[in-house]
Amino acid sequence: MRRLTLRGRLTLLYGGLFMVAGVVLLGVTYALFTANLGQKYQVIVKGTYLSPSATTSPPPPDQAYVLNKDGALLTGSDAERVMNEQREQVRQAAIKSLLTQGSVALVLVGGLAAGFGWLVAGRVLAPLHRVTDTARRIAVAPAALHERIALQGPDDEVKNLADAFDTMVERLDHSFDGQRRFVANASHELRTPLTLGRALVEVAMHRRTASADVKELGESLLTINARHEQLIEGLLILADSEKQLTTVYPVNLSDVVTHVSSQLAAEATTAGVELIGGPGDAPTRGDALLLERLVHNLVENGIRHNADRQAITIEPPQADHAGGGEKPPIVMALGSGPDRWVRVISKTVGDEVQVVVTNTGPEIPPYEVESLFKPFYRLGTERLVGGKGAGLGLSIVRSVAEAHGGTVTAVPRTGGGLEITVLLPVDVG
Repeated sequence: MRRLTLRGRLTLLYGGLFMVAGVVLLGVTYALFTANLGQKYQVIVKGTYLSPSATTSPPPPDQAYVLNKDGALLTGSDAERVMNEQREQVRQAAIKSLLTQGSVALVLVGGLAAGFGWLVAGRVLAPLHRVTDTARRIAVAPAALHERIALQGPDDEVKNLADAFDTMVERLDHSFDGQRRFVANASHELRTPLTLGRALVEVAMHRRTASADVKELGESLLTINARHEQLIEGLLILADSEKQLTTVYPVNLSDVVTHVSSQLAAEATTAGVELIGGPGDAPTRGDALLLERLVHNLVENGIRHNADRQAITIEPPQADHAGGGEKPPIVMALGSGPDRWVRVISKTVGDEVQVVVTNTGPEIPPYEVESLFKPFYRLGTERLVGGKGAGLGLSIVRSVAEAHGGTVTAVPRTGGGLEITVLLPVDVG
């Protein structure tokens, strides 16, 4: 059962207190009314008033007298009995009228009080809704940390809460901005020595006097250098993607998917992975370079982390007697074609556009899927660099999506691999 909102609970509280106070007031009025009514000595006699007969002496002036229906003057106990009956009838009629009309008035005024309480509660809680909306925008897009509530009004508890929230967000904004600047500056500073190191290695490798060992060592150093450069480039893109987008342009993700598929077709062929494209109309707004990087990282991740090729080892039938040793085993790598594939599609669904990248690959436990979006995280371990990239691909994907007001979800496939879905707002213009 869904709980009432704070506004609803306040309205019930206001209305309930008013009704309780009204019931108490009506009870006090009833008690005072009945007490005072019993002290009245004026008697109202129901029935037909008949003048006394000629033989009956008139009563003294300014005194009450009681006649029966026949016109006879009643005295003594008879007169007192009639007066008591009439007094009780008048009393009961007055009490009934008081309770009936008072109850109706209490219900009507109570309803008006509840409606007024609803309006007052909404006005009082409006600043809290602003705090909630701002917190939600920041939670969806961390780049929105620059937003502030800046509540204007009296210095009360609600304004103090809004000011405290603004102070907290400002400190978080400064902290994250400092981290982004540090990463960007450090990455820029590291580019120069890496470029210089690569140049020195290439010069040493291409000397005429370079031996085969030197060239082999140079190839290893260039591979390591390329990984470090890839890491730095990823850090720069990650820092840029976490910034607030100041300028956005119309981008159709169909064009992005087509372009990225053509870029990575050669790598997919070399890896023995079938790249299946399905670009559909998906207009959105954003930074074209960042959106291209998003799709590129998803497809590249699907190619590089695909299913392992099936290796068949064929043992030699006999030893190599001429060479004085055994022949090495023959290893054939299989697994290309329909058994190893990556499918990337784009489409529009309602008020969102989607990019869905699905690939074959190793079995991934559901509880580890979310960890794949952490920087430098790899399945089963956490490493800084490795043979298949810097470990920033999916982190960049999530940062770019959030900077564009979107989300990223991943679901393990039955049989191995992932299905990653990126949702972005559609461009209705």
